Amino acid sequence: MKTLRLLYGWLLLLGATVAAQAQVVRTQPVFFRETDPVTIIFDASQGNGALAGFAGPVYIWTGVVTDRSTTNVQWRHVKSTNFNQGDPAAQMTSLGNNRWSITLTPNVRAFYNVPANETVLRLAMIFKNASGSLVGRGDGGSDIFVDVFQGGYAVRLTTPPSGGNPQFVAAGSTVSITGEASNTSSLLSLSLNGTQVAQQANASSITANVTFTQQGRNVVRLLGASPSLSASDSLIFIVRPPVTTAALPAGTKDGVTYLPGNTSVRLKLTAPGKNFVYVLGEFNNWQVDQAYYMKRTADGNDWWVDIPGLTPGQEYAYQFLVDGQLRVADPYSEKILDPNNDRFIPAVTYPNLKPYPAGQTGIVSVLQTNQAPYQWTTTGYQRPKKTDLIIYELHLRDFIARHDYQTLVDTLGYLQRLGVNAIELLPVNEFEGNDSWGYNPSFHFAPDKYYGPKNELKRLIDECHRRGIAVILDVVLNHSFGQSPMVQMYFDGNKPTPQSPWFNPDATHPFNVGYDFNHESPFTKYYSKRVMEHWLQEYRVDGYRFDLSKGFTQRNNPNDVGAWGAFDQSRINIWLDYQTTMRAVDPTAFIILEHFADGNEEKVLADSGLMIWGNLHGAYTEAIKGFANNSNIIGGSYQNRNFQEPNLVTYAESHDEERLLVSALTAGNTANPAHNVRNLNTALQRAEMVAAFLVTVPGPKMIWQFGELGYDVSINVNGRTGAKPIRWNYYDSLARRRVFNTYASLNALRVNEPAFESRNFNINGRQAIKTIRITDPSMNVVVVGNFGVVGDSVWPNFHSTGKWYNYLRGDSMVVTNLNQRYALAPGEYAVYTSKRVAQPGVVTAARPQRQAAALQLSVAPNPATSRAAVHFVLPTASAVQVSLLDVRGRQLRSASLPGRQPAGAVQVPLQLAGLAPGVYLVQVQTSSGLAVTRLLVQ
Repeated sequence: MKTLRLLYGWLLLLGATVAAQAQVVRTQPVFFRETDPVTIIFDASQGNGALAGFAGPVYIWTGVVTDRSTTNVQWRHVKSTNFNQGDPAAQMTSLGNNRWSITLTPNVRAFYNVPANETVLRLAMIFKNASGSLVGRGDGGSDIFVDVFQGGYAVRLTTPPSGGNPQFVAAGSTVSITGEASNTSSLLSLSLNGTQVAQQANASSITANVTFTQQGRNVVRLLGASPSLSASDSLIFIVRPPVTTAALPAGTKDGVTYLPGNTSVRLKLTAPGKNFVYVLGEFNNWQVDQAYYMKRTADGNDWWVDIPGLTPGQEYAYQFLVDGQLRVADPYSEKILDPNNDRFIPAVTYPNLKPYPAGQTGIVSVLQTNQAPYQWTTTGYQRPKKTDLIIYELHLRDFIARHDYQTLVDTLGYLQRLGVNAIELLPVNEFEGNDSWGYNPSFHFAPDKYYGPKNELKRLIDECHRRGIAVILDVVLNHSFGQSPMVQMYFDGNKPTPQSPWFNPDATHPFNVGYDFNHESPFTKYYSKRVMEHWLQEYRVDGYRFDLSKGFTQRNNPNDVGAWGAFDQSRINIWLDYQTTMRAVDPTAFIILEHFADGNEEKVLADSGLMIWGNLHGAYTEAIKGFANNSNIIGGSYQNRNFQEPNLVTYAESHDEERLLVSALTAGNTANPAHNVRNLNTALQRAEMVAAFLVTVPGPKMIWQFGELGYDVSINVNGRTGAKPIRWNYYDSLARRRVFNTYASLNALRVNEPAFESRNFNINGRQAIKTIRITDPSMNVVVVGNFGVVGDSVWPNFHSTGKWYNYLRGDSMVVTNLNQRYALAPGEYAVYTSKRVAQPGVVTAARPQRQAAALQLSVAPNPATSRAAVHFVLPTASAVQVSLLDVRGRQLRSASLPGRQPAGAVQVPLQLAGLAPGVYLVQVQTSSGLAVTRLLVQ
């Protein structure tokens, strides 16, 4: 009985949703069993319309929902295996007029190869072109489901198709209604609001003309009777009243306005040119009701209605029904529910996530009165100065395995040790799907649930501020994607219509993705400004990095990259206007543009106070590879770009480029076998040199995640934007830890020393030998490096004779001749300061320290002068290498013991002559890992 009750409950849910797909998909026959063949007819002009007008071929991507599915929307036994290819067995036949058909033969069970122990309850489907770049779905982007007849007796109203929404008709109009029964010997009757209008005996179908005169809700019901069985179906028709024109009450906000008393809200929707709008939701059982008929403002732009009778603290899902056809979520939603993707969000990431409402389709919005506000704990936080800004760009999915804010909070200690003072999060507002970089946004006000609840994001920001770390959000306002209600409300099935208040039908510039915002439109300007205000106010973020800011233009250059990047005063005006809005909310917020436009345009924006992304990836790629051509790094100076202020955020890597270590290891210079760039240790040493030149140039800097550990997984692994392996184990490698320590020391130097705010500096960066020279009353700095693969010499151009301090090595030298040249080995570099600056504490790996204890590793004597001996005990036979390192982890001397050493005590002599006094690291490499201990040389 339990199984029967469960099945009956599912059938009730299925019956509530099947009509919603009738407009997109019809079947022949209407009633079919799992043991029958069935023809599916897809109308590409309906639903999301993505395949409307498409010449073909069209393929069905389909599976089934069975009694083994965990929900009534969980697919099983998907027919094809590769979504990005066309499957001949799933190719449909064109019927013309946007209609496509396919017959599932010899029957449903056999077509899907369903095991004998499962019962098919529904067919699940979407439709696509061969590559999957165009996907036809139901309204709001939902999957499409069709019920499988389970036997017994059933009737269905088939004309007109419902599409899941009531039919809206004018008063006095007449509609032809057709109903069908699963039994050919049926007594069928049609009624309107309880009054019979037609009856047919011994029939399988009935048709009648029905005239509607009653204002509001009208119910057409089909009743069917067969011997000992009966069934019914109904359609709702609405004779809607005139729209009321009324001004927005004072204090009305976009989206949801929470009214006093915590039991009512006011909803507002901007939808110019629409005829009427209803609100549907859990507060009215998703029914079209006169009480939820929205008023329109006199200008025709905005719609609003008050929703009373809410339970304080309870979450309610809702949608807008626009012109009786389209259900959309609230563009200003701060939380949405997605029927296709929410089920893949782990409970540990988002505990107690509200279930998607049964029987509905498409994205739904969520409102909640009487929400407990987040209690901020950090007060008096002061942002870093622009000149001190060291940004760590990260993507939650590829940085921490649980991809959530809570885990990132627990990882902030690592970033503190690295010495960064800002993190830049790839887009965290709701985007299409879960597995994404986030540059496909759909709801700009709602944090994507894949990363956790909104208060966890606030807690992350709060904790970052407590630790002195700013939080910058990557925001995408160049475009939006198809789940956006603003896209859906003005869409012709292929692209936005010319009537769209927000979007261009066709992008005005190259490299656009999604649907292009028109930033000359007052509607887009208004929306964008509200987004900019929202995160600064509600989440206390410290600023933004705006993606594809060069796209904020209406100069139509869709295929001309050069013309797109040319000086554009209208684009400048747009950005200066947006800056004014943000400065009014937060005068010191960081505003960073990914612009890459004409240098004169970037200068105007930078001199106005906006910050510009400075991409040095190409130059540093060639430099780390060991090729002087195209390795000029002088573009990392804001002064070399003629900016008046240090508003250039330079970087060697971002999310968008191939990783430096990958380029070095796969295409590095191999001309010198003794300094082969494709050797990992050599490449990592050169990564340190990149850090020395990137970080020390005055002006804000950015590091891409794990660049400080020499991340060497290609950007193209698993597809450009696909998930990448998370390599926290790199932290236990001493060679990689050396890169980390270099970054940490350099970050501390530039943040703590005012010399790096100096405006008196120059870069010599065109050749393999590169130098930076900084002059400042507080301290002078000279950076030298040999990016070549053979030895060379450098003229440091020291400011004065006397003692200069090698900051990273902790030693010093006396300069007696300002014209002297100094030899530099390939890959050798140094950061010299005119005064001694202490480094932060060097971080050593915990695992090698534990291994040292296991090997009973020691050095005697310690402290030592000219010689010492390394003692350890091998638990098993092993190859052994002993190395002496400086505190930066740079190898100074090494010895490999011949063959495999037997288990037992081992002693290795160390020659220390010629070493400067100081602390060194003794490293022992065995088959079981690394062991490290310290040695003091006097």
